[in-house]
Amino acid sequence: MTKYIIVSGGVVSGIGKGVIASSTGLLLKTTGLKVTAIKIDPYMNIDAGTMRPQEHGEVYVLNDGGEVDLDLGNYERYLDVTLSRDNNITTGKIYREVIEKERRGDYLGKTVQIVPHVTNAIQDWIERVSKIPADNTGEEPDVCIVELGGTVGDIESAPFVEAMRQFQFRVGYENFALIHVSLVPDMHGEQKTKPTQTTVHALRGLGLLPDLIACRLIVQKPLEPATKEKISMFCHVSAEQVIGVHDVSSVYHVPLLLQSQGIVQYLHKRLNLGSIELTKEMKERGLDLEKRWRDLTGRQERLYDDVSIVLVGKYTDLQDSYMSVSKALEHSAFRCQRKLTLKWVNSSDLEPETQVTNPAKYHDAWRAVVSAGGILVPGGFGTRGTEARRHRVGEARLRLYRQVPVRISRKSHNTDWRWTTEATSTEFDGDTKQPLIIFMPEISKTHMGGTMRLGLRPTVFEAGSEKWSKVRQLYGGAEKIWERHRHRYEVNPEYLEKLSESGLSFVGKDEKGERMQVLELPDHPYFVGLQAHPEFCTRPLNPSPPFLGFVAAASSHTVVRDQMNLQLKSFRPPHPVHAMVSEAELRHAEPTVPGEEAAIAAGEQS
Repeated sequence: MTKYIIVSGGVVSGIGKGVIASSTGLLLKTTGLKVTAIKIDPYMNIDAGTMRPQEHGEVYVLNDGGEVDLDLGNYERYLDVTLSRDNNITTGKIYREVIEKERRGDYLGKTVQIVPHVTNAIQDWIERVSKIPADNTGEEPDVCIVELGGTVGDIESAPFVEAMRQFQFRVGYENFALIHVSLVPDMHGEQKTKPTQTTVHALRGLGLLPDLIACRLIVQKPLEPATKEKISMFCHVSAEQVIGVHDVSSVYHVPLLLQSQGIVQYLHKRLNLGSIELTKEMKERGLDLEKRWRDLTGRQERLYDDVSIVLVGKYTDLQDSYMSVSKALEHSAFRCQRKLTLKWVNSSDLEPETQVTNPAKYHDAWRAVVSAGGILVPGGFGTRGTEARRHRVGEARLRLYRQVPVRISRKSHNTDWRWTTEATSTEFDGDTKQPLIIFMPEISKTHMGGTMRLGLRPTVFEAGSEKWSKVRQLYGGAEKIWERHRHRYEVNPEYLEKLSESGLSFVGKDEKGERMQVLELPDHPYFVGLQAHPEFCTRPLNPSPPFLGFVAAASSHTVVRDQMNLQLKSFRPPHPVHAMVSEAELRHAEPTVPGEEAAIAAGEQS
């Protein structure tokens, strides 16, 4: 029987439930257990694909093309698992499923209600997805971590809270545990417990009793023993059931912080985890994971050399918009044994107009750009903030672009383009006579959600590139690689010959050789452009190859050489073997969900 750990939150949203859920799962993996995770988002959207990054953070993309909440990125990175779109539950998905059943007559004429139909649909979904293998073992998980998004007491989350109340009886006491994350404010040195008392009281009133109360402190001061005792007394739990999670130097220390407070021992007893039979291989795998994680966090504290990276982006006002990018840089810096100094520059601040409207901001932005060891330009939609990238960012010596540089930098690297300066992207100018970048022909122009080129796609390196391509060596010298995509535009194949003559080398293409997916300048310290989003597949113990090369090159030429040699010997893709297939097989295996067929058909027809 699968064990379920529910992670809920109180007082405020964004309190850190995702990191605590991921850390708990990681600790259970160190004991040899197989762990998966589910995120519940109570908003009405079908998925996160159409949501503004500034409102909800980045849109994280999975192998199957699912556009999901950024917390699923935390789960994949911490647990080293591969999840599906079904691991992200939204109110929109649940209601759509219930309505589809009602239209088919599955409810046999009964009045369809929140209870029992919606709550049963939620429980059925969780039970079904929790059984799906998520790691390389291909076996059913032992434990499923379920994060309930939002805040307990919100109207939006009420059906999910009720579903969890019922779920505890469906699966049984030994198979259900609840961790409630609450804020403990520190007011002038005094830790206040009233918010936690209030949220636990509300939770108990809804029929859920917390097994563990994780007290989140937004300071570097640990939870005091007196505070723990007070919460224990007024929240009807023992002192061992109250754990403190204060600010630490790195989120990668959170698992060790939880471990030091006995969370593994408590869950082992509470869920009778000893009843799960673990083989010698499983135990050894868990011990190896714990050792490597401790080594990672230990090395992180002893780093002295630093590496300076500037991120030029469109959504820098909310840094969660580039969560996976910053994590990919962090993981690469760990591997290169460098302390990452990441500077955020809004691309609009580099525009000529800003020099007039706000000269101080303009000059500060350019000072950060020209003084950085490396410049990273992640992707974005629309025209805002493109002029500066198009004309000036190419002045720096080291760059990693999220998408191919021809989209945003026509004149970088002193390249002679040999044709009109009107060449641009149809995203910026739909009437351009020189369309370097075009809208992909099979993509729907009428439906926004779930209709981009999404999910895991193969890239084939050109023959002979193993002799000079840094990127290929960073991927272990492989002829074919797989990365996750999310885009509507591509390089116009009609301009491939001109672009190649101008010095741009498209070292990686799709299997048909029609789509340009990896660009690299041979005579540059590190100039790489990718159509894919390699940041979505980064892991703390297995950093994304393009980002690893970028950070290594920003550190020194000897570091990048050492990392390429290491990758040639030891690189292993983070994807399950069964997922690394041809694009034709991927398209055939892609799941379609109710309501998407019309959008897909419209895209194919257009």
